[in-house]
Amino acid sequence: MRATLLVNIGSPEAPTAAAVRPYLRAFLGDPRVIDMPAIPRWLLVNGLIAPFRAPASARKYAEIWTPEGSPLTVHGRALASALGATYCTRYGRPSLDDALDEHADADEIVVVPLYPQYAGATIGSTLDALGRALSRRARVPAIRVVPPFWSHPAFLDAVATVARPVLDEFRPDAVLFSYHGLPESQVRAACDRGPREGCCDQSTPPFCYRAQCVATTRLLAARLGVEPLTSFQSRLGPAAWTGPSTQSMLARLPAQGVKRLAVITPSFVADCLETLHELGVEGAAEFRAEGGEELRVVPCVNSHPAWVEGLRAIVGGDGRE
Repeated sequence: MRATLLVNIGSPEAPTAAAVRPYLRAFLGDPRVIDMPAIPRWLLVNGLIAPFRAPASARKYAEIWTPEGSPLTVHGRALASALGATYCTRYGRPSLDDALDEHADADEIVVVPLYPQYAGATIGSTLDALGRALSRRARVPAIRVVPPFWSHPAFLDAVATVARPVLDEFRPDAVLFSYHGLPESQVRAACDRGPREGCCDQSTPPFCYRAQCVATTRLLAARLGVEPLTSFQSRLGPAAWTGPSTQSMLARLPAQGVKRLAVITPSFVADCLETLHELGVEGAAEFRAEGGEELRVVPCVNSHPAWVEGLRAIVGGDGRE
């Protein structure tokens, strides 16, 4: 008997400071996410970030929360239901442990990290948690992990299918492809070729997050017939992060004549705080403040039928572009 687990990052259980605080502690306490020694990381997360960031984050979550719960969770469960799979999260509930308990009798488990591009903070952390969870079990089934699918035609086609009618109706002056950012130190550590000028534009090493994002933009832009503009959002802390930043792009595009901007977010497969609030609310306000007229965020693939069938193909095969 085979079980398929769809794993995403997770959400707080409620849009309240009390619920956001433990979620931030779990998420930011992961050494894959904040790569600093354990004691300084613990002091930073528990003494500064979680206590002071939780109330502000909770207010933002409250603005996007649905009657059924967090959008990320709602879309994840809908996708899993359509595929006959089980939805679980890296941080929060249902956890990876919960999902493994649910399928204790399975003789094969297919794990699908719902992150199109490779990053240690996402896929690496998921595999860490999977290994720890399996190490506590006497019965360990056969495990297959679906690799990053940024170049899989089924993923690219699903994103294009969702985006195309929005672009046709909105008729933007430009399309920006915005990805979750990473500290440059993490990108360099994972990329075996090391930082080189223009490298990300010329090749896609198997573990280089930035190069995979740039390539995703190129492949999607070709499908949609738009200029490939790539940026990175969600910066945290003073360290150098991948660039250019989405915020800097939103500031300068209006001066270049872009008054109507569409934003596609191909590092996210489900709408969440980063797409709905960081871009749809805060980013739109920043864009207007710089002279833009309207910013529209294209929905993620969520549980769109094209993505349901696309992910079914990805889980069952390994087609690449």
